[in-house]
Amino acid sequence: MRFDLWLAFIATTLLISATPGPNMLLMLSHGTRYGWKATTSTMAGAFTGLGILFTASAFGLAAILAASATLFFVLKLVGAAYLVYLGWQSWKAGSELALPKANSDTASSRYRLGLTVALSNPKAILFAGAFLPQFVDPHLPQQQQWIVLLATFFVIESSWQVAYAAGGAKLAAWLASPSRVKMFNRGCGGAFFAVGGLLAFARR
Repeated sequence: MRFDLWLAFIATTLLISATPGPNMLLMLSHGTRYGWKATTSTMAGAFTGLGILFTASAFGLAAILAASATLFFVLKLVGAAYLVYLGWQSWKAGSELALPKANSDTASSRYRLGLTVALSNPKAILFAGAFLPQFVDPHLPQQQQWIVLLATFFVIESSWQVAYAAGGAKLAAWLASPSRVKMFNRGCGGAFFAVGGLLAFARR
């Protein structure tokens, strides 16, 4: 693929992936609670979800969502409701460094939570269907370009997820008192509320 398009894609994706959306907030939260190594299970679930969304996008679901206002509205409300639910669980946790009724103490439960959060955002499908094609040169072989773009995206996304999880792990040392834990849980809860609200009011 064209080198200038690839560099532009890297620069844009670095900024987009760095934005603290649902996946990154979850990595930060789990990194604090379980450490960054244990959070790799959460990352694996998130990447599985992204892989499913990108595959669905390749088969035209992005075009269907873009064309159907009703379907997009229903899916985004479901995703927003789930994020608000996670925010409420974090808010209610108080001074406990855990999410009540959303136990993620096992690798499989962390994987499932990462998968669910990744799948809860229909905007990711539109990202794959509307953003990625802008960096594909129609005059060059398509398959090779898509492989390069997707591989680049997952490398950048995984790097940011590790950074957020490691940052959360460092926060664990700061959270030495119940008041700080409560502040952290309220902050995570508020962030999930904000992201859920933004998703609920997002336009196609």
